[in-house]
Amino acid sequence: MEHQDEFPRGQVPTEFVHALAVLCRDNSTNRTRGRQNCTLAHPEGKPPHTEFGKAHGFARCGSVDAYRAAVPIADYASLAPWIESAAAGRQNVLSADPAVVFFKSSGSTGESKQIPITRQFMRTSFFPFYYAAWANFVEHFPEAVQRADATLNLKHDPAPAIGATRSGQPHLGASQVDFGQAFGEPLAAEPGSRAPWGTLPDFVDPADHLQRSYVRLRAAIEHDVRCVIGINPAMVAALPYQLVQWWPRLVKDLHDGTIDGHPGGTPDPGRARLLERSAERAGGLLPTHVWPRMQLLFCWTTGLASLYLPRLREAFGPRVTALPAPVAASEGFVAVALDRHLTAGSPAITGGLLEFVDADEDLRPDSATQLFHELETGREYHAVISHVGGLYRYALGDVVRVVDRVGDIPRVEYAGRRTLSDAVGERLRESHVVTALRTALASTGLDVRNATCRVVGADGTRTGGDPAGADPAQDAEAPRYAFALEPFLPWSGRETAALGRAVDAALSDAAPGYRSARGTGRLGAPEIHRVASDTFARDWQHRVAAGTRPAQVKDRVFQNDDSAWQRLIGG
Repeated sequence: MEHQDEFPRGQVPTEFVHALAVLCRDNSTNRTRGRQNCTLAHPEGKPPHTEFGKAHGFARCGSVDAYRAAVPIADYASLAPWIESAAAGRQNVLSADPAVVFFKSSGSTGESKQIPITRQFMRTSFFPFYYAAWANFVEHFPEAVQRADATLNLKHDPAPAIGATRSGQPHLGASQVDFGQAFGEPLAAEPGSRAPWGTLPDFVDPADHLQRSYVRLRAAIEHDVRCVIGINPAMVAALPYQLVQWWPRLVKDLHDGTIDGHPGGTPDPGRARLLERSAERAGGLLPTHVWPRMQLLFCWTTGLASLYLPRLREAFGPRVTALPAPVAASEGFVAVALDRHLTAGSPAITGGLLEFVDADEDLRPDSATQLFHELETGREYHAVISHVGGLYRYALGDVVRVVDRVGDIPRVEYAGRRTLSDAVGERLRESHVVTALRTALASTGLDVRNATCRVVGADGTRTGGDPAGADPAQDAEAPRYAFALEPFLPWSGRETAALGRAVDAALSDAAPGYRSARGTGRLGAPEIHRVASDTFARDWQHRVAAGTRPAQVKDRVFQNDDSAWQRLIGG
């Protein structure tokens, strides 16, 4: 196989190393507190000259406390009028630095957000942490970046057709932006983005996301891939399923030298026979068969992924490591891993102002916030960010957990969305459910491929499938939580019932509101639905086939889509 060098062997880009060194230095000294004060005094480069800055008295905000008093905590809906005005072409609305692009991010209603992205934001609040994340690759897994074809980047998905705002500015997903072209950063190309499959043949339908996935996978099987980047772990979990489903088609294309039946590949009958034999012996093709020298998975490792990633990693090979992607969203960075910690990273302190609100409290415009040095290990917090791109005290909607401290700097991991499930006052967060499932599975010795849950009716009506763990004679009128769980290996009915009891106990330990609701009979005992093998992967594929970009099809702790729930439990 012929390989294209991404970086010269034995050398690493100085920008990567410099970014890592600066971030480590800044995060290990008290000067970060002063830096936050300085950033907050004028969170935007020339605040008095922006409409938002004038409206909120930025000229008088000489400290963090003054800034917090002047500006309320806001979500996207609160800032939408300002953002839409900027997207329509009005200057100096949120930032004196005009937006170059608007990142597309799905909102809670399913409508697409427009996140303004300026050059100053990219220079001060994005690239330092972006490069630091890839520095982990360079330091620990250099082979993943030394060749363009060494990494299969599942999130890299250049837009065949670029959307636009009302003023004609590009509006597209962050994973679809060419940072080198848009911001003059030639090294900003992610590992794997220059791979041979980075550009797709003309016959590929731009709207057919499954065909696009297949053609990339078909090209990648010819190369010595060492790393898979997904960011969204559901994309990584879908890859083994796609190999199992598509292996006869892949092997035929490889044998014939075709790409989805079209001319364009190099015939390789010998390797096609090897892969065919591996698939026949194992009952399907696995990533470890295709890429035996795989080293690394890069994705979020917390949330529901923490339940299935250990088993998923086995499909990629015996020596594969999973590193956590940054705690970040289209709106900005919260934390980035600077070492090989399995889940957590250091706060992106020098990129703007990070504030935190205790996750047990409702997030309000006037919520009292804590700064990074005030956080307590073991507690969870809502994340609020301010930066030069024009977002001020913006509530990301993410909850983070402080796992430990390095010196006086807390290290945080993503704990889940801040969404509450609150049928009768139980106030369950995503992190409560994931923690309870992890505890219950460990206590029963069971493993899952994925999970989701929802509240079922107050009349006790079952929702199909194979529920267990709830006593139909008890709390018949109370609503209850139903869990759809896909076993890694089959469970007996007795084990399922034991798991239901363990989940109930673990939820009571994790969430005081749930414990109270169960104690007073307002909630019934949970029920467990064992779903068939590959159920979650099939549903992921269903949503992608229906037109959702793979990067946007994510795990759901709380399943509120009735049709999706019925698909999952087979009802």
